[in-house]
Amino acid sequence: MCTLEKRGSIFFLTLTGDDDHRFNPTVIGSILSALRQAKSEATRGSVLITTSQGKFFSNGFDLAWAQAAGSPSKSLERLSHMVSLFKPVVAELISLPMPTIAAVQGHAAAAGFLFALSHDYFLMRSDRGVLYMSEVDIGLSLPDYFVSTFRAKLGSVIALRDVLLRGEKVKAGDAVRLGIVDEAHRDEKSLAEAAIGLGEKLGARKWKGDVYKEIRKSLYPELCETLGLGAEKVNSSL
Repeated sequence: MCTLEKRGSIFFLTLTGDDDHRFNPTVIGSILSALRQAKSEATRGSVLITTSQGKFFSNGFDLAWAQAAGSPSKSLERLSHMVSLFKPVVAELISLPMPTIAAVQGHAAAAGFLFALSHDYFLMRSDRGVLYMSEVDIGLSLPDYFVSTFRAKLGSVIALRDVLLRGEKVKAGDAVRLGIVDEAHRDEKSLAEAAIGLGEKLGARKWKGDVYKEIRKSLYPELCETLGLGAEKVNSSL
């Protein structure tokens, strides 16, 4: 599950508990509700910081829930259901009318990696945690919006190859070098301080949220087409 808390102009979306924050329909619904609440309460200067409790940021989809369906075909149906449910989460992040920051304090795998990558800024701690796209190792193809997000966010063909075709487990320092992560910080405390500091700097700019989101969307035309996000009219008045 997750919580949403607002402190000043910053919304904090936190994946709660000591588990590995697997995404099942209940958890996905909780995240989507939190994002929509933040959108409805957004004002000039709002910022979203997403983080988590425990060892993991997120270990991706809840494969145990899918496998509990009782048969391979029903398990695949459940997995497809989660893939469909998660697409609006990415769409909400790409169209959220405020800057977004992922403060990844533990392992982020598969859909968990995608979730972090869907934010504008990606910070990571260097003393614990890896980024890992497990699909090539476990024999699962990538949904279209996964591919579009990685193509939009990773400018390096080497990074795309190593992450998606080799299943590399990427530590923070290498993630910075490959251009996946903006900054690496030595521990959880320094990561949190850096995320809040960045959030305060971004919030102080007092950007218009609808303008900010439309500029963001214009940067990723292929991704927005995949997500079904069209252009919206923006009120240009001050």
